[in-house]
Amino acid sequence: MNTTQLAHQAYSPKSAPLRSARRVEYDVIARITSRMTAAMKARDFNKLIHALHENRTLWRKFSMDVAHPDNLLPDDLRARLIYLAEFTEQHTRKAIRREVSATALVEVNTAIMRGLK
Repeated sequence: MNTTQLAHQAYSPKSAPLRSARRVEYDVIARITSRMTAAMKARDFNKLIHALHENRTLWRKFSMDVAHPDNLLPDDLRARLIYLAEFTEQHTRKAIRREVSATALVEVNTAIMRGLK
């Protein structure tokens, strides 16, 4: 191995570049939304319940993060996100009881993904 190859190996990145927090949030929401959509299309209620649980857990975490006093988001946006978390909680309960479709939850997540892009 010559000097140039050694230098290249020593100074080249060892891992993939870090993703932004926004990108991580987008990816998590996209995965969960995809699972909900696939379960609804397949009419697989067991898979839908698992995806709904993941989605509800995610929104609970968002709510806790947004409600934290150190959160730097504007107050208006924080209030809207907390409202969406509450809506998600209530709508998920109804979807699990088969009173409503989970489509509204997919639409909320899709709107959030658009905002994150």
